[in-house]
Amino acid sequence: METAVNSKAALKGAEFLVKESSPAEIFIPENFSEEQLMIRDMAEQFVAKEVTPVLERLDKLEEGLMPSLLEKAGEQGLLGAAFPEEYGGLGKDFITATLINEALGAGHSFSVAMAAHTGIGSLPILYFGNDAQKQKYIPKLASGEMKGAYALTEPNSGSDALSAKTSAKLTADGKHYLLNGQKIWITNSGFADVFTVFAKIDGDKFTAFIVDKDTPGFTLGAEEHKMGIKGSSTRQIYFQDAKVPAENVLGEIGKGHLIAFNILNIGRLKLCAAALGGAKGSLNITIQYANTREQFKQPIANFGAIQHKLAEMATRIWVCESALYRTAQLIDQKEQELLAEGKSLGEASLGAAEEYAVECAMLKVNGSEVLDFVVDEGVQVHGGNGFSDEYVISKAYRDSRINRIFEGTNEINRLLTLDMTLKRALKGRLDLMTPAMNVMKELMSIPDFGGDDEAAFAPEKKIIANMKKAILMAAGGAVQKLQMKLESEQEILMNIADMAIETFVSESALLRLIRLTEEKGAAAVALQADMVRTYLSDAADRVNKSGKDAINGFAEGDEQRMMLLGLKRFTKTAPFNTKDARRRIAAKLIADNRYAF
Repeated sequence: METAVNSKAALKGAEFLVKESSPAEIFIPENFSEEQLMIRDMAEQFVAKEVTPVLERLDKLEEGLMPSLLEKAGEQGLLGAAFPEEYGGLGKDFITATLINEALGAGHSFSVAMAAHTGIGSLPILYFGNDAQKQKYIPKLASGEMKGAYALTEPNSGSDALSAKTSAKLTADGKHYLLNGQKIWITNSGFADVFTVFAKIDGDKFTAFIVDKDTPGFTLGAEEHKMGIKGSSTRQIYFQDAKVPAENVLGEIGKGHLIAFNILNIGRLKLCAAALGGAKGSLNITIQYANTREQFKQPIANFGAIQHKLAEMATRIWVCESALYRTAQLIDQKEQELLAEGKSLGEASLGAAEEYAVECAMLKVNGSEVLDFVVDEGVQVHGGNGFSDEYVISKAYRDSRINRIFEGTNEINRLLTLDMTLKRALKGRLDLMTPAMNVMKELMSIPDFGGDDEAAFAPEKKIIANMKKAILMAAGGAVQKLQMKLESEQEILMNIADMAIETFVSESALLRLIRLTEEKGAAAVALQADMVRTYLSDAADRVNKSGKDAINGFAEGDEQRMMLLGLKRFTKTAPFNTKDARRRIAAKLIADNRYAF
């Protein structure tokens, strides 16, 4: 399995901003092993045979249907793929687990229930539980015999999770904690057997607990009526002197934030994977509709306006996929490195996810917004039929919207992207100062109008290098000018985060293209080259817009003029005919009648 790379060359978290990667270092989806492809096919077949035929029944919350599907998935090993064999799992690597999440992502509400169960519903116990807790719960969670849920959000604490009010008080005999409070938006709550619940001991010690569904004093509210993902069970849960055994404290007392936030890092990457799978599924049905729907005596797929949409949907999917599996491999590699150092599975898994928390936040934003773009354009291609419940694209449109809110809103994740990056720089984990100073020196110097580099992909590499300079210039200028006030200037932070996201996914796509060109030859990957060049052409413009908004938000006078001139220089690209490139991409989609890149 080609997942290993030279560990000395591997990027640290957020280091992509200041360090160039070699195409040989990254993992690309074209290099999935035979076993990984078999597992992906099995997951896709599961959705096609078991989930898609019952989507309407799922949306009506038919009693017992979702739990039975989870049990069937468990029987096929899809739930416990990433769990250790000693706890009934398959012990697969992180890339394989990511691939399963992607393949099941086209399952609408089922993919939400499955992801909640295998991720936030199980991983807290697997990573933070003691031996007794893991032996009791993980084998049954891996098989689907038990279903898991995660209870963090409260009516007055969403993004600000640490302001939770749910309390836990130790009984006089020291044998139980009495939980009191309320949690909302709890996925899988209607059928879950075990919940990871966060409460405060003595009013300030934020702590996680394992709570069984039959705990005295624990009750459920009614099912929520939601805009989308109607088939997933979402209820409020209540604790009124709920009697939880003291041995059900998960991890350390007062350290619940470590569980809550570290689990979310992994969840963000997996959400991107599921969104990617949903996007591919939605693009497939859109291509098939465009090939069969006739107007003016010909399929609408023949029209340039439709071809533009199909090609843009495919391009964004391919670019997102490139960044997802690049990051999955970095996490997988870090896990192996930490395990080799003697860390436990939990320590290694969470340490790896923490190392690449910036990338996970960026992927969450990109994946959810790619899916939203694809389903929105999918409805548009379907025309009036797209607004009808008789067509699956309308369900996909409604179901997609939650992903920009799940696992931390996209606004929170944008803010986190820059906040975590700057904190790493302050702690000496990442040297941003030296390259930022070099960019400022470059701005003060006479531009280099030397001859063009004629090496393969030199123009594309230069675009990426210049995007990074634009980020360092904007971020460095904002930090210098605003200092401690920067954290309250959320608009500027989000502008710079958008520049970083565009640059990371663009670079990932280019690295993948170069690797493919080296392995297969330029002719074999001409359409992938069209996708990358089209994306880069537009991404540079988006980076320019975000950079301009950021700079205008904090700079003025000569400083502003200099930085805007620098931004213009750093986002300049050579002319490229994106219209013809998109037509070539669309021609393949239409001929294949599906996304097959």
